[in-house]
Amino acid sequence: MTDPLIENLKSRSYFFDKGIRFECRKCGTCCTGEPGVIYVDEEEITRIADFVEVPRDVFVERCLYLLKESYSIRETDDGRCIFFENGCAIYPVRPLQCSTFPFWFQNMRSLDAWEDVRLKCPGIGKGPVHPKEHILDCIGKSYPIYETLVKEVLFE
Repeated sequence: MTDPLIENLKSRSYFFDKGIRFECRKCGTCCTGEPGVIYVDEEEITRIADFVEVPRDVFVERCLYLLKESYSIRETDDGRCIFFENGCAIYPVRPLQCSTFPFWFQNMRSLDAWEDVRLKCPGIGKGPVHPKEHILDCIGKSYPIYETLVKEVLFE
C-alpha cells in the first residue's frame, strides 16, 4: 500500500530533483559520535540475532534496550553502535534505519538539513547518483521510524 503523503511528495520539486551522489564508505561516521537511537523492529531483531548466531531472547537482553514499546541497539558510552568496530559487524542485515541513511525525512526536508548531514558524511557526493524516486522511496520507508521515535523518544 502506498502512503498518500509519499505519493503527493513525488510530484513536488526538491533540491534533490536531479539526484544525489552517495556511496556508503563504511567509515562509521553515522555509527559513532553523539549518542542516538538505532531503532529495530521485531523482524530486524530476529534477522540480526540469527546473523550473529545468538538466541533471540539473549540478543534482546544483551544488545538492545527498550524505548517505550520499541527497541534500540545499545551503544557504548561514547555513542558508538555496539556492532561497529572497524566496520559494521551486521552490515548485510543492518536495520532499515541504517540502510536508508542518509535519505531520511529529517535529513531531506530542507537544503539546510541536508547540508548539515553532508558535512558529516564522507560518502555524500561520491559513488552513484541516487535518483529522486529512490530518495523518496527511502524517505517513505524510513518515515514510520521517524514517527515512532518522535512518539517514543522526543515526547517521553
